[in-house]
Amino acid sequence: MTSPSSPSPVDRLALAVVTEPERALGAVMAAPAGAREDAMRHLLQTAAEGGVGLVATRPDGDGERLLGQAWPFPSPFRVSVRTVSVSEGVDRVEARARRSLERLGLPRGDVLLVSNAADLAGSEGRALWDRLNALKDRGLFRRIGLCAEIDDGPVVLARRLQPDVIQLQCNLLDQRAVNDGIIAALAAQGCAVHASSIFAGGVLFADSEGLPPALTGHALALSRTRRRLAEARLDPMQAALAFALGLEGVDAVVASVASAAELRAILAAAHAPAPALDWTTLGLEAPAAFAADARRRISSAA
Repeated sequence: MTSPSSPSPVDRLALAVVTEPERALGAVMAAPAGAREDAMRHLLQTAAEGGVGLVATRPDGDGERLLGQAWPFPSPFRVSVRTVSVSEGVDRVEARARRSLERLGLPRGDVLLVSNAADLAGSEGRALWDRLNALKDRGLFRRIGLCAEIDDGPVVLARRLQPDVIQLQCNLLDQRAVNDGIIAALAAQGCAVHASSIFAGGVLFADSEGLPPALTGHALALSRTRRRLAEARLDPMQAALAFALGLEGVDAVVASVASAAELRAILAAAHAPAPALDWTTLGLEAPAAFAADARRRISSAA
């Protein structure tokens, strides 16, 4: 039996409210305009009651404003904010980060993340990072960091910039961040790791017939993984969460959610007993190609 002092698996769960109305009935962004705040409030109350502590936001769309109008009081949540592209200028990046806090109705945020690591490699990369450090020094954000892909060289970036946080894609199908020692190396440098894309862009839930054309080459491998999960009596959501929440060196696991009903399913899956599986046998043999295909699919749908 778990003792009252034992950590809950939800302690490391972070939520990113997504805007795809087809994700679930009652999705926040699918509701009529007058009902969106109520739907968001219901989602956040469910998260608070479930013990979730971190909400991950993006500067696009109306999500920040809806969150700001729906926080429970007092709010138990910490918030991560992402920057706009540095192509809009460093001043614009800072102004938009401040605006994100205003829209969220918060005096400060927990984390400010550079949305694209490539922004730090260009001519304005150093100026951008200095500006984020200045916002941290002023107390507007407790920590700063970046979102990175495997190909961005996150370990080298961490060594050069010494970020507080790196958000990195890692999931049951694409385990490169674990297998290549990236998460372990970042943790050894004192950098907190936030694992994202834990549901593999929804591909883990799709059957072979439902795969988009760009991913049909992975149909056999995906069928193999689903078969092994079925043999272990695991549904894909439970498996995805058990894998991510069990990763050593990961401080937060970012799960996308579209409704309170979907969140209840995520919380139930997170609390399910962790299976004794060899996760390495469930990943794809060519995850780099899969990840590229998945990114193209997600980008084209956005």
